[in-house]
Amino acid sequence: MQEISNRLIQSYALSPERRHALYRRTLVVVILSQIFGGAGLAAGVTVGALLAQQMLGTAGLAGLPSALFTLGSAGAAFLVGRISQRRGRRVGLSAGFIAGGIGAAGVVLAAVTNNVTLLFVALLVYGSGTATNLQARYAGTDLAPARGRATAVSMAMVSTTLGAVAGPNLITPLGAFATSLGIPALAGPFLLAAAAYILAGIVLFFWLRPDPLLLATAITNQDQAAAAAAPDAPSRPEPPLNSRGVTVGTTVMVLTQVAMVAIMTMTPVHMRSDGHGLTEVGIVIGIHIGFMYLPSLVTGMLVDKLGRVPMAIAAGLTLLAAGIVAATAPAQSMMQLMIALALLGLGWNFGLISGTALIVDATPLETRAKTQGSIDVLIALAGATGGALSGVVVAGTSYATLSLAGGILSLLLIPVVIWAQRTRPARTG
Repeated sequence: MQEISNRLIQSYALSPERRHALYRRTLVVVILSQIFGGAGLAAGVTVGALLAQQMLGTAGLAGLPSALFTLGSAGAAFLVGRISQRRGRRVGLSAGFIAGGIGAAGVVLAAVTNNVTLLFVALLVYGSGTATNLQARYAGTDLAPARGRATAVSMAMVSTTLGAVAGPNLITPLGAFATSLGIPALAGPFLLAAAAYILAGIVLFFWLRPDPLLLATAITNQDQAAAAAAPDAPSRPEPPLNSRGVTVGTTVMVLTQVAMVAIMTMTPVHMRSDGHGLTEVGIVIGIHIGFMYLPSLVTGMLVDKLGRVPMAIAAGLTLLAAGIVAATAPAQSMMQLMIALALLGLGWNFGLISGTALIVDATPLETRAKTQGSIDVLIALAGATGGALSGVVVAGTSYATLSLAGGILSLLLIPVVIWAQRTRPARTG
């Protein structure tokens, strides 16, 4: 707390208007960083599997890059969460983004030198950007009112759309630019990722001041101390950790992540095997990423107004629909694949925002960032599992089987959230 002076704490504690203005400014800074962050994450999603297939010479291991950078994001989520708890969001998030940029640069070097070992190591480090891009969504909630937390998450996420949609649609020009530099075309998007992640880190490091988490924690601590010093005054202690809420929120996000990553990872490989070009792959993945983030503003409002549980159920049903549409898509049907990947992104969006809101509702400020980081580790490991197994499943069966399995798996979150709604007091909607 030494980074926040008592005078500054007092000025915000005594002025709800000033605190709200800081909340809005924090969202602006987070939104700007997320625009760059979205461009950075799009590289691995779009061409990571294709680059590995090219370097390894087999489609069976094409899911490995997704598994590696998702595994790397698990370690980064743990570290970023703990750094953020101790030093604030500004330090934790900026460090994570810059590490992701270094990893992206390492992927480019690995492609140039055809060094598979370096590729694997670089993908692990590149995962730091993915983890940080997700954890940045929490920064907007630290100063948000309780019933506006999902909306705050959605505002942070929707800004990712600008960079994330642009990234896949720049595959062809980035590939041409990379080739002109003597770099393999598939490594081109990672050039963009390196620059974008580093810029996101710079934005957060210099402009996310005062730190929203440190300030919110300090104000809460001051309020509690004042209440303890005046026993007759009305007290509003911060709710303790709600373990059931954490469990349900985590389950929702883990299951949606597994289903989404598994299907998304193998879609470019499936399309290439059916004769689709890189531009077509970029369009489909661009639409998918757009639907992952663009509906966020509407989703956030729905989660705040309709409740966390109904929107989590909607996530499971939407992901099932995505799996069915993908599994039944004819080999040359771009339209059906676009619809399937749009539904896949939308279902993930529903699950991530409702699950995030459940987690924020259930965690006190003094442990919130650390708990969020630990949960994001589980989400990342779930994604790594989905990515690693996706190539094996497709190689052993088919893309249709993988898609149906992912859709059916996502349905498991429905009984979990219904159980939670029936067995815990209603406090999150």
